[in-house]
Amino acid sequence: MEGIVHRTVEVNGIKMHVAEKGEGPVVLFLHGFPELWYSWRHQILALSSRGYHAVAPDLRGYGDTEAPASMSSYTCFDIVGDLVALIDLLGVEQVFLVAHDWGAVIGWYLCMFRPEKVKAYVCLSVPLRRRDPKVKPVDVMRAVYGDDYYICRFQKPGEMEAQMAEVGTEYVLKNILTTRKPGPPIFPMGEYGTGFNPDMTNSLPSWLSQHDLAYYVSKFQKTGFTGPLNYYRNLNPNWELTAPWSGVKIEVPVKFITGELDMVYTSLNMKEYIHGGGFKEHVPNLEEVIVQKGVAHFNNQETAEEISNYIYEFINKF
Repeated sequence: MEGIVHRTVEVNGIKMHVAEKGEGPVVLFLHGFPELWYSWRHQILALSSRGYHAVAPDLRGYGDTEAPASMSSYTCFDIVGDLVALIDLLGVEQVFLVAHDWGAVIGWYLCMFRPEKVKAYVCLSVPLRRRDPKVKPVDVMRAVYGDDYYICRFQKPGEMEAQMAEVGTEYVLKNILTTRKPGPPIFPMGEYGTGFNPDMTNSLPSWLSQHDLAYYVSKFQKTGFTGPLNYYRNLNPNWELTAPWSGVKIEVPVKFITGELDMVYTSLNMKEYIHGGGFKEHVPNLEEVIVQKGVAHFNNQETAEEISNYIYEFINKF
């Protein structure tokens, strides 16, 4: 990770850890669950070498960024507030946004609340989902997938943390990061280990070294999983908070990239939404959708070079 500079900045009332490299227009990278700035290690090097200032924070509750104790400190307003403060601190009017998984969800909120801050958005894995004014998202998930759906299992404070503690941090991270199982992740009640990846092997995929895994483990052993799980616990509160934006379209230029085995892409009705016009209707400046053959959820790491090139090709137009 040669030449990547680390610093701690104060944003929105918390101390945030940021990894960065390069000079030029800012590319802001937002990681997902259960990840860190480190998930973007390859893209930071690639984009900084092509004339960009690559910036990847640990999001609130993760890694070396502060983790407020209160569950209510993890709403979309809090997290987007951190990012707006970070953009201002970087001294730029706009950034190119690149985000994956939960980072992608936060990315959509940033584009919704402060579109003038985002020049263009490369979104990985999680498309914009329109707010249904009639029903809360976790209630929908429970109705469609049942109580064993992972997001439903994450809702009760302390419960999933205790089950993760039983199997250990390394097991949890290895299990989730190596999953290639398509479709919605279901955790049979009372166990964690057969959740994301029921077929977990001892060996790691080529894109995740033992050193990489050890870095993730060292940070999550320090912070635990409560901060990250609190993002899921705010899905219904976020629905309430975003009532004023119901029906708003995202006008930012967007490129969307997913893997054909991605657990989000292969969940119920998602392909129809992405390819059938619904996604484009809600995001009128959706310029391109790329589905990577044989690739699973963590595509920014699994196909690092390809993703770096896709990002560069898109943002280089602006």
